[in-house]
Amino acid sequence: MLTDKEIREIQDLCLENRRNIIEMVYEAQSGHIGGSLSACELLTVLFHKCMKHSIGGKLAEDYQQRDRFVLSKGHVSPIYYSILAQLGFFDKSELKTFRKLGTRLQGHPSLWTPGVEVATGSLGQGLSMACGIALALKLDKNPANVFVMLGDGELQEGNIWEAFMHAPHRKLNNLVAIVDRNRLQIDGCTETVKSLDNLADKIRAFNWNVIEIDGHNIPEIYDAIENAKKSELPTAIIANTIKGKGVSFMENNAGWHGKAPGKEDYEKAINELR
Repeated sequence: MLTDKEIREIQDLCLENRRNIIEMVYEAQSGHIGGSLSACELLTVLFHKCMKHSIGGKLAEDYQQRDRFVLSKGHVSPIYYSILAQLGFFDKSELKTFRKLGTRLQGHPSLWTPGVEVATGSLGQGLSMACGIALALKLDKNPANVFVMLGDGELQEGNIWEAFMHAPHRKLNNLVAIVDRNRLQIDGCTETVKSLDNLADKIRAFNWNVIEIDGHNIPEIYDAIENAKKSELPTAIIANTIKGKGVSFMENNAGWHGKAPGKEDYEKAINELR
């Protein structure tokens, strides 16, 4: 259970991450804001409170027992990079180079970036990669966990459901999938493009442990991840979120999926995040 002080600290980190997301995409005039904002609390809690990782990429004695993370919806790299900078994997000043020529902070995560375990970008592949990593850890008798963040739109890919079938078959209880269920994708509402509901029942039918939460509620996120680590089954956390969360005119607006703000919208967004 998180203390009130820890919750306030996470809230402050989330506010900083949201400002960083807006500033990075505005500076680059390219990038994905909506899904980065919806995933903010989920990834901030995961990395700051629940994961074992090697800060700054330094080789520690327990380096091989670090938890692994796969950002399957790789286009929301701004939130990922902001958190890695908070943790000290690289200096925060490097965030200004996002999507610029020669940067280590590509539009989608690459292995050039300190702290990134897997290069991602092609949707629908991250859960399969996470299954492979989790199986390798099991074979090595390594106690590390594997966390993978999925966008709900990419759950329309067939590869995802092969992986959902595979994980319990191989008893991968060291695998936790977090679904950012903001119900919007680049073409509009997920339920209009290709319906996913009732998502929890579908995933349970594949023999997963399923936990449904408010994806912006910090204590709920923490409790869900900690409970998932104790499960005897692979766990899917379905986190109900709001695309564009934190900036009023971006919330629940599919138009902000991959659009960079102009000067006026940038200033309005930053003023809301002060």
